[in-house]
Amino acid sequence: MNEDSGGKGEAFGRSEARPWLDRYPLQIPHSCEYPKTNVAGLLFDAARDYPDNEAIDFLGKRYTYKALLRECRKFANALRSGPGFAKGDRLAIMLPNCPQAVIAYFGGLMAGAIIVQTNPIYTERELHAQLADCGATTLVTLDLLQSRALKAKEGTALGRIVVTSLSDGLPFPKNALYPIKRRKDYPDLKVDYRAAGVVRWSRLLRKGKSAPICEEADAEKDVAMLQYTGGTTGNPKGVMLTHANLLANTAQLAAWCYRLEDGKERYLAALPLFHVFGLTVLMNLAVKKAGSLILVPRFEPRAVLESLRRRRPTVFPGAPTMYIALLNSPLAKPDDFASVRVCVSGAAPLPRDLQEKFEQQSGGRLIEGYGLTEASPVTHCNPVWGYRKFGTIGVPLPGTEARIVGESGLDPLPFGELGEVVVKGPQVMAGYWNRPEETADALKDGWLRTGDIGTMDEDGFFTIMDRKKDLILAGGYNVYPREVEEILFEHPAIQEASVLGVPDEYRGETVKAYIVLKVGWQVSEMQLDKWCRERLAPYKVPKAYEFRTSLPMSLIGKVMRRKLKEELAEREEGNIKIN
Repeated sequence: MNEDSGGKGEAFGRSEARPWLDRYPLQIPHSCEYPKTNVAGLLFDAARDYPDNEAIDFLGKRYTYKALLRECRKFANALRSGPGFAKGDRLAIMLPNCPQAVIAYFGGLMAGAIIVQTNPIYTERELHAQLADCGATTLVTLDLLQSRALKAKEGTALGRIVVTSLSDGLPFPKNALYPIKRRKDYPDLKVDYRAAGVVRWSRLLRKGKSAPICEEADAEKDVAMLQYTGGTTGNPKGVMLTHANLLANTAQLAAWCYRLEDGKERYLAALPLFHVFGLTVLMNLAVKKAGSLILVPRFEPRAVLESLRRRRPTVFPGAPTMYIALLNSPLAKPDDFASVRVCVSGAAPLPRDLQEKFEQQSGGRLIEGYGLTEASPVTHCNPVWGYRKFGTIGVPLPGTEARIVGESGLDPLPFGELGEVVVKGPQVMAGYWNRPEETADALKDGWLRTGDIGTMDEDGFFTIMDRKKDLILAGGYNVYPREVEEILFEHPAIQEASVLGVPDEYRGETVKAYIVLKVGWQVSEMQLDKWCRERLAPYKVPKAYEFRTSLPMSLIGKVMRRKLKEELAEREEGNIKIN
């Protein structure tokens, strides 16, 4: 414990059920004040107080907060002046980290849209399923992805596709050189701006007026965003996050990182903004603190190291796989991380040796947190400055309650006993889009059942012991075995298939498929890999295949994944003994 540690009495109702409050640093309140406005108010405040501060740096192209607000207003006005767009319509954004992603997000919120973040590496099948479920009427995407979007559009409510290019956000002369590189890298790419409903990003913004616009929001009732998650079943579900949910989680994180100064920090955005982790801890938090958002289109060690050297960021949220790749890169230099003061790691367990090595090189703090899409997403975090415990996810954020419960109800279990983690707080979702039964299953008396199994100790620190029954967490992405298995079952050579996560030093877990072939059929790993890559996003594709004559089955004919895991553990134990 250091000078920041200590408790503060009864501000949040201190009781034996909330032992974590005694471990809060003195500077952190037990609860926060949460704005009751449109999320776009974060940008209005930053542009008012720090108009000339840098808001975005994209490979050398910089926007001040005043300029960013102007571009967002132009997008919002153009969106609302278009045919058939009204408050509550869904705006899908399928972009990598680039200025257009930020402009479409805040501009869409100003226009009264419900934002739907979409993964740019989704296949046509995956994109169609999401668009059909959410009923999006407008999609903003890259020229590289236009063909996929046009194919996925069929049978959905999508009427307008706004197509942009990375060159739209690049500085001169990179914006002039990019089309040459694009033609070289994608010689077969054809962008059809004459297709029905397709609009150029640049033309849309030229038509948009920079006049003030902001649709008022009933923050606690109006949905700001649908963030898709598969849950434990693998069926895509739109998590309804209200304006109040997103603003609350942003305020909680700002309070947690209390040493960060308004208008002075630089946030390295290597996490994708289309993921709720990156959206909250980077885009929303950076704008709330009027900091500079240093955008990296995709995580690649060389590009991230260049950004670290060029801009010397002070805040760098990420996943363990990112820190591992950077520290192990032959291009890394000892002082590359010296400017970083705060790193919040999520999406996978944080190894202690990685934490210690990164902190030694940076001089900053790398701490582990926890969250889930249904909670906007952060619910727990180790104190950045103060008492922390290695191997834990930390303690609940201000205004957040959490407990460990058994199968029979919501009564808390004793310290150290294993059970399900449940949470309650202003960041917890309103429910699942058009899924009342699944909403009722997930939310009980205001408590969100996470499905994650863990413990809480006497100090209020939580440890996750196991995740949702079948969920695979590969490099920070959720992979649902059932979805992968269904694709494998479609292959004519496959009789039985089962998928589970296996340990991976880099990705935390990776996907392994167990295959039983039909009699007389033969198929190679390479052929199955091609089959899956044509139908699944890359992170869902199995990285290993094991061909077997049978799979362990229960009496009712269900594959027993537990048995497969036990076999794998025994095999690994045997390898360790041999070595």
